[in-house]
Amino acid sequence: MHTLYYSPGAASMVVHWLLIELGIAHELSLVDFESRAQKSAAYLALNPNGVVPTLVIDGRPHTEAAALLVHLADTHPAARLSPPVDAPRRLDFLAWMFHLANVVQPLFRMWWYPHEPAGEGCEEAVHGATRARIEAEWALIDAHLGQHGPYLLGEYPCAADFYLTMLMRWSRNMPKPATAWPNLEALAGRMKALPSFHALYEREGLAEWA
Repeated sequence: MHTLYYSPGAASMVVHWLLIELGIAHELSLVDFESRAQKSAAYLALNPNGVVPTLVIDGRPHTEAAALLVHLADTHPAARLSPPVDAPRRLDFLAWMFHLANVVQPLFRMWWYPHEPAGEGCEEAVHGATRARIEAEWALIDAHLGQHGPYLLGEYPCAADFYLTMLMRWSRNMPKPATAWPNLEALAGRMKALPSFHALYEREGLAEWA
């Protein structure tokens, strides 16, 4: 049994989604951000960074959404959501996972919390620079999908497409969301059509961007 510590729509969302997609038995434990439960002593004992997700497997807590996605996909090879370690596309898969985790996702942290990188009073400048960088990423990924798609690795989806879809959802209220790019919009439509996506929304009580 797996136990996922989550907050609806947060970075835990994509791990929850993959658990559903892969049919992995799991329990959910809500981390209430409004009461700052993620900073409680009990939760910090599981995840010292005080963020979600935390996935407890066989009694041991594990963190980092991208790492969890790779692990879940690798340990359920029948779903073909990650290339085998000796497959030609394995390095491409890992490159996309690292790019989304190291480049794209941190930009959203800066967008939502602009005072963190630059201090109070600099929010407007941070928003302008961050928006430009996020939109540049969407343009880069959209061009890749147009040339090599319809999914990141080609004909079939992989765990990185689930990850990308969550990040696209996060842009939904930005001045120019990811779906303003045609190939990203098409990918989002295909991913949102999955039964697991609808189950995810029901279980997390989500409505936006359905």
